[in-house]
Amino acid sequence: MSLLSNKNNLLVKSSFSRWFIGSWDHSCLVSLMQTSRLSKIPFLKRDYASLHHQTSKFKVLAEDFYLFFSMARQRVYFAWRRYVAVFLCLSSIMDTATAVTHYAIPEEMDEGSVVANLATDLGLDVRSLSRRKMRVDVVGNKKYLDINKDTGELFILERIDREFLCPLKTTTSCFLKLDATIENPVRMFNIEVEILDINDNAPHFRRGTMHLDISESSPVGERFSLNNAADPDVGANSVKNYHLSASDHFAIEIQTGRDGTKFADLVLKTALDREQQAVHNLILTAVDGGVPTRTGTASIIVRVLDVNDNAPSFDKDKYVVDVMENSPIGSLVIKLNATDLDEGSNSDIVYSYSLYTSERTQVMFKLNPENGEIRVKEMINYEDFKLYEMEIIASDKGPNSLSGQCRVTIQVTDMNDNHPEISIKSFQSPVKENVATDTVIAVVSVGDKDSGDNGVVDLHIPENMPFKLRESSDNYYELVVSEPLDREKVPEYEITFTVTDRGSPPLSDNETMTLELLDVNDNVPQFPQSFYTIRVLENNAPGALLSSLSAFDPDLHENQYLVYFIIEKEIANTSMSMLFSINPENGNLYALKTFDYEIEREFLFHIEARDSGSPPLSSNVSVHIIIVDQNDNAPVIVSPWRAHGSVVEEKIPRSTDKGSLVAKVIALDTDSVHNSRITYQFLQVTDASLFSLDQYNGEIRTMRMFSYKDSRHHRLVVVAKDNGEPALSATVTIKLLTVETDVKAHSDMTEMPLEYDIFSDINLYLVIGLGSVSFLLLITILVTIVLKCQTPKASKAAPPSRNSVISERNSTIADSTLVSNDAYWYSLFLAETRKGKLVVRQPVPKGSRYIVSSIPRGTGLSETSDSAASTLQVGRM
Repeated sequence: MSLLSNKNNLLVKSSFSRWFIGSWDHSCLVSLMQTSRLSKIPFLKRDYASLHHQTSKFKVLAEDFYLFFSMARQRVYFAWRRYVAVFLCLSSIMDTATAVTHYAIPEEMDEGSVVANLATDLGLDVRSLSRRKMRVDVVGNKKYLDINKDTGELFILERIDREFLCPLKTTTSCFLKLDATIENPVRMFNIEVEILDINDNAPHFRRGTMHLDISESSPVGERFSLNNAADPDVGANSVKNYHLSASDHFAIEIQTGRDGTKFADLVLKTALDREQQAVHNLILTAVDGGVPTRTGTASIIVRVLDVNDNAPSFDKDKYVVDVMENSPIGSLVIKLNATDLDEGSNSDIVYSYSLYTSERTQVMFKLNPENGEIRVKEMINYEDFKLYEMEIIASDKGPNSLSGQCRVTIQVTDMNDNHPEISIKSFQSPVKENVATDTVIAVVSVGDKDSGDNGVVDLHIPENMPFKLRESSDNYYELVVSEPLDREKVPEYEITFTVTDRGSPPLSDNETMTLELLDVNDNVPQFPQSFYTIRVLENNAPGALLSSLSAFDPDLHENQYLVYFIIEKEIANTSMSMLFSINPENGNLYALKTFDYEIEREFLFHIEARDSGSPPLSSNVSVHIIIVDQNDNAPVIVSPWRAHGSVVEEKIPRSTDKGSLVAKVIALDTDSVHNSRITYQFLQVTDASLFSLDQYNGEIRTMRMFSYKDSRHHRLVVVAKDNGEPALSATVTIKLLTVETDVKAHSDMTEMPLEYDIFSDINLYLVIGLGSVSFLLLITILVTIVLKCQTPKASKAAPPSRNSVISERNSTIADSTLVSNDAYWYSLFLAETRKGKLVVRQPVPKGSRYIVSSIPRGTGLSETSDSAASTLQVGRM
């Protein structure tokens, strides 16, 4: 009601109708009719069904609604407001839930007509539209619509013509897209207005008058083409039918083209008589399918011509012409010549295509209607059409035009203008590198659209490749293996197929394929060196890494996965796998025991690297382990001989001359030559001016004669130090007592007896040392013989592996444990050694087992013997 008051209270039907249509789109009206009691009103119920399809009914409904509203506004005013409020609320909720606000309006609405209240539909406050600078922008078109910032209504700014907005008839729907933008904060809404077509255009003919000259001798049933009518409307509003005014001689037949266009042919029903009626005036009416329907008319003037008894004729009934493809546009193909024996206008000839000449032919060639010349109109392609046929009609210009016709066949001559084509029908990739020769890798087909030599093609592949082409059938080739393949040399091949025709100039094309080779186990593992020399310091920790002996296999995947083994070899009845261990995965070599240079100085064995292929391949390398000496043995003083403790007492005469030998210190070191070089020096001496010590041979001599002032007792402390780093040493204390003797006794005493005593002590210590070494060697030989004679049995639960040592880092053995497996013995040895314990192995008599005892370091042999008595079990396993 406020809107009507804003229009100066001009409550007329037309203005109310425009307001009603502008405020409610088609879907809103339908929803209103379905949800309100207004659908029960007779005149509204009558028009309800037509609301879905005919926009023009909106005006009728609006007018009726206005009358009803004027008569019963007091009765339904409050009910109407309630239902409209509910409807607008639901419409607002639905529009808010969607991303695009959709409206549908008919075209040709008056300027200022309201489409909808956009602010209400978008849930915006009308009072804030001006402040938030709301505007509407039309996407891709002129501004047909705008928004009233005071009321929030979207109204028509300029009359909308659907046919102008969407000129293509192939599009059944026409949309106008808008963007509504507000600020503070900035928001954008997408609006889509569908422009509904109304039947506002009537069918029209391109020519308002069609002239037909028909000879009176035309046979009954002859057809004459008429111009069809056009209607810019779409769908049901376009042309649907044709009607012809009443005529005794003519009728029309309606036909439908491929695009659905309707056109009519004029058909002669009865023979014409020029003398009775020289001109026939017909009215052709085109009718569309709109409601209400619209029509368009055209006049058909049929002039009956007098009989012309001579028709034009050609020299031949059929002409055959050759033309080169790609001929220049405008070049002459043939000039036709028809003659007419008549005179005057009856002999003037006009050339034209007949209806049997295809549209394609008429597009390609141009016929001159005056002189009969046929020229090239479009570029000719041999591959599209090799032959063109046309029917040429020569018509005279007599009152009763006669015509003659001929057939023209144009044959296109091929040119080499097409590149040859190549197609990979089958390509096998990847293939194994040991694939047999003559194996088919790919099947290739070639072709050329040209003809003759231009269509003959040759296929090539690059040289210096282990492949060749073999022709299998017409234009089919097989790519086969011609030489053995090796993936390690060439892992893949880029094969380029090149096809060339025999035209002039020749044309070519190519296709590149990648052939990947799969690996087979055809390469043995390779070590970087053929011989390894590894130096290991003695006293190494058990389990220490000695070296990494990694081999390389150029194969791939499982064929290059290597496993390392120690080839079994016994040295002094000891297996190499008990002394060394190798990681089977990376070739790291470990020591399983602590080596002593004084006992073992070198080892020589072989390591094998084996891949995981099928069958596996392997290679081995020699390993030389050299034990490097450390200064781990202190010198042992063997002379002078000490009966008890480290103090030696000696007596010498006081009359000893200067330079006389008092004593000689001899020390032995079992280390290597460098570490066993011993030097001697005084650590403590009573009188440094009386005695001297040779640092190399350990001889103690007098530097002067004794005087009465010298003390009778002298204490000499000598230290023997080796050449190691750090140096080790041993000391001896010599107590000298000077005695009074005569010269002769002194001389007898200082020469022979002293030298004899010294060398007697040396020989004694040497004999003791050699005896000890011989005894230890004898014990070692006996133990080795006993172990060799034993026949160990394999454990069923855990069979021993020659390349791995089973160990438990956290296991703790008892005082004595009975074992029968060498590998387990070494695992116990490693585990207990890391804990700072000493492991002792003792063989069991009459059996293949031995006892392993674990004792703390520093415990004597007597303690070991005592702990060994606590044997867990004795018996054959």
